[in-house]
Amino acid sequence: MKNIESFHILHRHEKKRVNLHLFTIYIFTLVLLTAQVAIIYYFSIKLNFLNANLTSKLTEIEDDILLNEIQNTNTIKQLTSEISTLESSFRTELSNKISASPDFSAVIDDAIKSVVTIETDRAQGTGFFITNDGFIITNSHILFGGRYARIITYEKKEYFAKLVGYNLTLDLALLKINSTSEKIDLGDSDNIRLGEKVIAIGNPLGLSFTVTEGIVSGIDRASPNNNLSSYIQTDVSLNPGNSGGPLINRDGNVVGINNFKISGTEGLGFALESNSIKEFIDDTTDEILGRSII
Repeated sequence: MKNIESFHILHRHEKKRVNLHLFTIYIFTLVLLTAQVAIIYYFSIKLNFLNANLTSKLTEIEDDILLNEIQNTNTIKQLTSEISTLESSFRTELSNKISASPDFSAVIDDAIKSVVTIETDRAQGTGFFITNDGFIITNSHILFGGRYARIITYEKKEYFAKLVGYNLTLDLALLKINSTSEKIDLGDSDNIRLGEKVIAIGNPLGLSFTVTEGIVSGIDRASPNNNLSSYIQTDVSLNPGNSGGPLINRDGNVVGINNFKISGTEGLGFALESNSIKEFIDDTTDEILGRSII
């Protein structure tokens, strides 16, 4: 009997231990599951937070990109407008400068009245008045071998001229007619600049009072005839009949007297500089007339 009771007691104790063990396992499992749920919940919240931050950052970036695109578009539009305005302003300024750029028309109107045609029984050339009382300068080679020199003015009046003096080395001659005249001033050839625009007025090939335009191509050139380095090189068209005519700058002053061109070429004309003309006139009039006329 005692053995049976002892067995029941041991069985109960064993059952309690089993139940306790099962309870412990249950509690542990419950804690483990709770921890897993907590961890999953934590990371879920963390992931949602990161997603929210990422979405916010992406939205900010998109907004910045959109704003930059708008700003860049506005900047491009502004630059395009400014460039268009500058281009329009430049074109207007250039057009105004071209329109305002002085040509020789006003100069020619006055200068051509001072130019004369010179005819001899052997040649024809050009000259121009240097005073208002009929003194004319020209090239001496026009007069070589001639028995007379007839002067035809721009107004088509004709006069016979008197030879006052000449210089064969410089190829210059001073003539005089008994009439009032429209003079043209001799400028300072020391102020001539390369590239400066000039015109020639003369009677090339008998075409009276022809005007041609060009630039100063060289200065202080030597003549093959006298080796004087006192000639202006120009690309102004010069032909037989231009000899003795004036080379005129934009101020309306004579800077040279057209003298010769290189035969067989174009754009290689030469004019004796005005300062050499002045010296010749002063020397000639002082010696022959006892006075200066310019």
